[in-house]
Amino acid sequence: MNHSRDLRNQLLLVSLTCVFFAGALSAAEAPADPSPKPDEQQLPHRMHAAMDQLPRITVGIEKADLVGSDNRVLQAAVDYIAALGGGTVEIGEGEFLMRDSLHLRSHVTVRGKGESTILKKAASASSPLVLDGDFGEQQITVENPRGFDVGYGVAVWDSRAGGFHTTVARITGRRGNTFAVDKPLMADCMVSHEAQAATVFPVVSGYNIRGTRIENLTIDGNKGANPEHLNGCRGAGIFLYRAFGTALEGCRVRGYNGDGISFQQSNEVTVTDCTCEDNCHLGLHPGSGSQRPTIRRCVARGNGTDGLFLCWRVRHGLFEDNVLERNGRFGISIGHKDSDNLLQRNKIRANGRNGVFFRNETIGMAAHRNRLVENLIEDNGTEGEAAGIRIRGETNGLVFQNNVIRDTRPEAAATQTVGILIEQTVGELTLDGNKIEAKTPIDDRRPLE
Repeated sequence: MNHSRDLRNQLLLVSLTCVFFAGALSAAEAPADPSPKPDEQQLPHRMHAAMDQLPRITVGIEKADLVGSDNRVLQAAVDYIAALGGGTVEIGEGEFLMRDSLHLRSHVTVRGKGESTILKKAASASSPLVLDGDFGEQQITVENPRGFDVGYGVAVWDSRAGGFHTTVARITGRRGNTFAVDKPLMADCMVSHEAQAATVFPVVSGYNIRGTRIENLTIDGNKGANPEHLNGCRGAGIFLYRAFGTALEGCRVRGYNGDGISFQQSNEVTVTDCTCEDNCHLGLHPGSGSQRPTIRRCVARGNGTDGLFLCWRVRHGLFEDNVLERNGRFGISIGHKDSDNLLQRNKIRANGRNGVFFRNETIGMAAHRNRLVENLIEDNGTEGEAAGIRIRGETNGLVFQNNVIRDTRPEAAATQTVGILIEQTVGELTLDGNKIEAKTPIDDRRPLE
């Protein structure tokens, strides 16, 4: 009897042990829970979550996924990545000849190798028109078609069609000396007003894009072979139009017959560690309502007019730790509705005229409530006597705090003879803690109350 009880107990123990190990084995073999983790969310403009790996392609003169040496191979790489929803194009070392812009696409990063990746503007051709180019028309007829070809970039204008009325497009077809273009003309370009076409265009161009990045490219504007100037409303070495949230980092633009970097109607653009040097017009040109820009640790040197030109309605921007030197006119120019910006820790020196210039605007359009803090403004006026800071217009609410304004040259050579020049119509402003060394530290021409 005891023997039977012991046997039953042993059998029960064996059964329980088997059940335990079977359960443990089932748990070990069960698949991991594949459900989304608590912090996983779909991207704002996608119906999927963020991915660890995105499309990538290399392009170069040799040993790359796409091999070539001009704008066509670069454009093929950018368009391929854009068609996959975004990713990265890596451009290798070498010089790429640009007969048209590299047209940027949304959510595509274009990354070069710094000074070793050079996008060089091809030599330009130009010709008068022999037929009027009408507003909205998409063809032009030129007197001399030599140097114009299908696939090339082209600009069209006349003596009355400058600024945004200049058309920049691509040639899409040809019949004799008549060329089709991919954009409608932005104005009537009249033979009687010296209508002209030329193969000039931005070397890098971004229209109507979002979330694009440009990194470590060198742009050679080749100005010696491009005598036609392209204005900054439609062109620059790097040009952006309605390119919201675009980031430029580590790029260099030199020798362009126009502006170095221009972005128009583009909010939240960031330009970091870039250099604009020896361009024929402006160095850095945010404008046309480009709000909340950030320009940081950039250099604008030796450009034809201004180092940093805040055009129209540039507001709530941050401009810090930049070097603006040896430009032909002003280090910084601020004017039409350019309000509520912070400019701090910039070095503004050896520019042709005033270091900082507030343009002459009526009260509704003046550059109100800008703050200049801890800037170094020295040795300006290389083209004649000038002020470190000159304030014009019916401008109100400016703050100048802890700036150093001086001329370090020998007295006989010093031309920054006024520290701060305040003209008659300027409103209230704040001067706090500035260190000024000048023949006339403050020239305040406002009428006494």
